[in-house]
Amino acid sequence: MPLLTIHNRQISWTPLLVLGYLFYLLLGAMVFQLLEKQAETHFRDQFQLEKLKFLQNYTCLDRQALEQFVQVLMEAWEKGVNPEGNSTNPSNWDFSNSFFFAGTVVTTIGYGNLSPSTVAGQIFCVFYALFGVPLNLAFLNQLGKGLNAHLITLERWVQKPGRTQVVQTLAVAIFLTTGTLLFLVFPPLVFSYVEGWSYGEGFYFTFITLSTIGFGDYVVGTNPNKHYIPVYRSLTAIWIVFGLAWLALVFNVGADLMEKFLQLKWHKPDLSLAEGAAAKLEDEPEQPRIHIPS
Repeated sequence: MPLLTIHNRQISWTPLLVLGYLFYLLLGAMVFQLLEKQAETHFRDQFQLEKLKFLQNYTCLDRQALEQFVQVLMEAWEKGVNPEGNSTNPSNWDFSNSFFFAGTVVTTIGYGNLSPSTVAGQIFCVFYALFGVPLNLAFLNQLGKGLNAHLITLERWVQKPGRTQVVQTLAVAIFLTTGTLLFLVFPPLVFSYVEGWSYGEGFYFTFITLSTIGFGDYVVGTNPNKHYIPVYRSLTAIWIVFGLAWLALVFNVGADLMEKFLQLKWHKPDLSLAEGAAAKLEDEPEQPRIHIPS
């Protein structure tokens, strides 16, 4: 285990890692609160103002009736029914959407905008995830091994004699750039065109999805005013699977680099102690070695 040497005393860096992790969470909490709380207050006040305007324009309604209607809208949204449009909206449970939902279950993305509403569907979802999540992990593991094999082949190629540091860096940069273009740069362009999002919103959806965070604030194929091709969400699900494997590999490489950095930075032996031990060994006569047969 990497150790931190302070005043000739070796201390495990695990507590420092725990403190750094907690500090990172606290830092994120403070920044998100600073950025989002005021906007939330503004939207809440704006919503209350719109309800008051609605009651003023439609005097036949009282506040209680309006609150009941809002509750109906909220329940419909929680059941995956978009309040916009009418009853001719495409079903959330056609084969393409069901295939997409199955992918979000086994990959543990879980957007939260759609979930089974029947008891039978909920029970099946539990057992489907029970076997599907390990199957997905095994599949991603094999897919990651394939990507890692290509990475190892690339590493062996760039480490051959005669390869300069510039060539090595360029080869790794090409590998990372190719994956970045395929999974993080080009897909937002497609989503921006199909969904009507900005590029920033498309990139946000892409990363939040492939990292399995899956907030559910942006989900493809849910706009009732859009006409999607039947296989749109199915193709998106396939892209998600391969993107998960690539981003997991990138995260693993980043974690390995961070761990090596910590080992290089903190696992430094005390030179004075090492020199003293070496001198002591030189002064002491060599002890006979006893061989014990196995």
